[in-house]
Amino acid sequence: MQTGEQRHWYEDGLDPEELAFQRLYGPVKPASREEARELLAGFGGDWWIVGGWSIDAFTRMPRPHEDLDISFWRKDVELFRDCVKGRYDFWSVASGRIFPLTDQRPDLPDDAEQAWLRAHALAPWEYDLALNPDRDGRWIFRRDRTLDYALDEVTWIADDGLRYMTPEMTLAHKAALDRPRDRGDLAAVLPLLSAAKRTWLAEMIHHLHPDHAWLEQIRG
Repeated sequence: MQTGEQRHWYEDGLDPEELAFQRLYGPVKPASREEARELLAGFGGDWWIVGGWSIDAFTRMPRPHEDLDISFWRKDVELFRDCVKGRYDFWSVASGRIFPLTDQRPDLPDDAEQAWLRAHALAPWEYDLALNPDRDGRWIFRRDRTLDYALDEVTWIADDGLRYMTPEMTLAHKAALDRPRDRGDLAAVLPLLSAAKRTWLAEMIHHLHPDHAWLEQIRG
């Protein structure tokens, strides 16, 4: 038990929000992209990296990351679970509830859009998974579910051979949060975007958030 000035190894350097999460749910020790590649070598479905790592892959300017966010089709949950079975426990996340999917209880809750992986109950969480819905094989934008795209329109394959979400779509997701790290990602990406992609990003954010503070910076 922790007493006095004792600290767990995972508390050092964490922001208050992340520290509160780890104290409630347990420590996080994110896997690397190479570990993800090895883990999913036998996975027969599509998967791609989203979030901050997708920004790093585009800008080639690394920043600290609290986790590794991987996305795949929600319809492929059982295929994914079969791929990691025996190595990781698959926990669904829905409406603030988490519980493991097992052979005895394999059904994913209807409102589950996220899952976490860890090796066992005493191990740290290593993977944060986004379960992406599709419409006839097309990627559905969860910020506006009336919009869908071909997977190749919203992802790209980097020099490392891994598939990542495009930076403009990542920023369209991040705009709703507008955290300091998101504003930093915006500043890093904008100088590298083509005029057409800047226009697309401005139009998408205006569609989602008409008065968003980012719009002037993007259009400028």
